[in-house]
Amino acid sequence: MADPVAQIPVEAPTASVLDPDFLVGIPTQIIRQTYDRRDTILYALGVGAGQRADHPGDLPFVLEDRLLALPTMAVVLASPGFWQMERRYGIDWQRVLHAEQSCDFHAPLPVEGAVRGEFSIDAIVDKGPEKGAILRARRLIYDQADNRLLATVRQTSFLRGDGGRGSAGGDIRSLEPVPERSPDHIVPLTTRPEQALLYRLSGDYNPLHADPAVASAAGFQRPILHGLCTYGLAGRALLAAVCENDPARLKSMSCRFTAPVFPGEELDVHIWEAGNDTLYFRVMAPARALVVIDRGHARIAPPA
Repeated sequence: MADPVAQIPVEAPTASVLDPDFLVGIPTQIIRQTYDRRDTILYALGVGAGQRADHPGDLPFVLEDRLLALPTMAVVLASPGFWQMERRYGIDWQRVLHAEQSCDFHAPLPVEGAVRGEFSIDAIVDKGPEKGAILRARRLIYDQADNRLLATVRQTSFLRGDGGRGSAGGDIRSLEPVPERSPDHIVPLTTRPEQALLYRLSGDYNPLHADPAVASAAGFQRPILHGLCTYGLAGRALLAAVCENDPARLKSMSCRFTAPVFPGEELDVHIWEAGNDTLYFRVMAPARALVVIDRGHARIAPPA
């Protein structure tokens, strides 16, 4: 996968500390990227597809002669990377947490091609000097070939060191909790010890997920799995349990990250069918009796 190429506005301003109006007012950043079938397969392997070579449901995501792209691959396409580190944004990046992720899938992703991302910051909600702020960024992903909108990707971050500076942009609604009843499906998933090393090849090279020394300095006993890798694992579970592994049927997927996952852990994806093509989901790490993804919500289309 070619590295994303960002087209930053020529007169991009800078801020010494977080200024909500300034951030929301920054012009849209254009990011272009090309990818091929190998990249599509590599992403699928990075989120656990193909662990069972005899499982027919995974084959379309890992074999080039019948290849389909997983819809959650949208999160790695035309990505600005860890943009909060850029000084011009005035963010205390060392205290940033990835809080929530949301994707609307408007059309099936091509298995190869060129895409254009339009990245902007659309909302900041102040929680006070002691609590920090919540920031939501949006990325529209278009197919360069026909200018078709493929996906809308929203990432919500918790800025622990940037509270007390006001709000700007739209409101950020809280995700709905999952039902209190027993789930309709429980999908067990296995993560491999090298899962993070595979996933990072799709573009997220944060050493927190690969270097034990960096992970230790951040307070973890060993490198943790990318949150968006766990998101992709959950997406695979939804496809398998309720979409007959048809990626075109998954229309949206949102969730809240609540705890890190360690490569090699077993996970259970709990899924509730709520009618009207609505799903709720939660991801558990059963060995630790811990919820690692909560308030999951998805929309699906009926079978073709």
